[in-house]
Amino acid sequence: MLLQSFVEVGTKKPKYELADIFREHGEAYRRQYYTTYKQRKVMQDIINCRTAALGGYIEQCDACGRLRAHYCSCKNRDCPKCGAWEKAQWLARLETKLLPIPYFHVIFTVDHRIIPLARVYPWRIYNLLIRTATKILRGYGQKYLGGEIGITMVLHTWGQTMNMHPHVHCIVTGGALQETEEGPRWKSSNEKFLFPVKKLSRDFRDEFCKGLKRLWRDETASATGPDLVKLEQVDIAKLVTQMRSKRWEVFIKPAPQDPRKLCDYLGQYTQRSAISNYRIVGISGGQVSFKYYDNREDGAEKVMTLDAIEFIRRFLQHVLPSGFHRIRHCGLHHSSKRGALELIRGQLGLAPELPEPPELELHEWIESVTGQDPRVCPFCGEGRMFLRAEFGSVTGLKAKLLSILGLPLLGRLGKVMG
Repeated sequence: MLLQSFVEVGTKKPKYELADIFREHGEAYRRQYYTTYKQRKVMQDIINCRTAALGGYIEQCDACGRLRAHYCSCKNRDCPKCGAWEKAQWLARLETKLLPIPYFHVIFTVDHRIIPLARVYPWRIYNLLIRTATKILRGYGQKYLGGEIGITMVLHTWGQTMNMHPHVHCIVTGGALQETEEGPRWKSSNEKFLFPVKKLSRDFRDEFCKGLKRLWRDETASATGPDLVKLEQVDIAKLVTQMRSKRWEVFIKPAPQDPRKLCDYLGQYTQRSAISNYRIVGISGGQVSFKYYDNREDGAEKVMTLDAIEFIRRFLQHVLPSGFHRIRHCGLHHSSKRGALELIRGQLGLAPELPEPPELELHEWIESVTGQDPRVCPFCGEGRMFLRAEFGSVTGLKAKLLSILGLPLLGRLGKVMG
């Protein structure tokens, strides 16, 4: 009966998945390109995600007795299937810190000439990008608003076609906490204007270029052997001159003012991989086709077809080094500034104490997203599902047998098992 139930498990999945591409072409890619340990782990995690290879559990209906299997998620940040539940929890915590003030969305981009260095030294270049954006924004907060602002930053490295496009999305408070003779005081900015964007763009470009020169000087001074040779092959002075001759793009626009809408807005930029499964529209003849939006043509939807090996290369180039934090909170948004936020809340007429994050309940959250209560039996629609058994990794002959029987080894909801 158990095996019969496995075969009858309903599944929800897009027609094509990144995992399919890795299964079919991953080995060929590894023969052609060098891969880091983390890139190999990302590929394997995505292949195994929500399959029997990661184990899972079995539920049974207390009315009709039917069984349903769920498989564990990989929890990898680069997996397009994972992250929704974690994002919901993160946004729930963030919402408690938001104030009834204007917020702005600021985007920092860099000159394309930095991309070759970012490929070789991703940690250094991306860290420089984030630190420079932080320094410039906090400096502008002091200069134009007279105090400390709050910043939440998210690093993205990709464009719509998974090309290299390093940029930082920032949610910035429309106002600052000033130090006055009477003590700290909150000052709001204009609802439609934060900082002069052209000047911000120039100052960001110049500060990044200065930081790059300092970084290269320090790295060259401490490097030896092959590392030193590699660094000395880069003409940093020439590169900086070329980059400073161009105008860099920085954008500022008001963000949604309602806290919930702002959280939804920010959620678009967090917990994302370079491409979602739903954008993949075809896998055939060693090629992959996917949808993208062409920003040069007012966001027109188009389809691009790439060789599968090139598709994998583009995806894996966005796997960040181990330990790198692409989401950062600075200024008033830093965890050490809880007292400052409570002070501002009091001045804005709110209860000073920050509210406790709501306790999200997984089943209720799934129901709000899917419109279906996962505790109700999907077969008879009357009974309640209860945990029957848990099982570990199913691989080898057992997994082969399940595949032969037609089970794609994918759970309906893919609950993450801790």
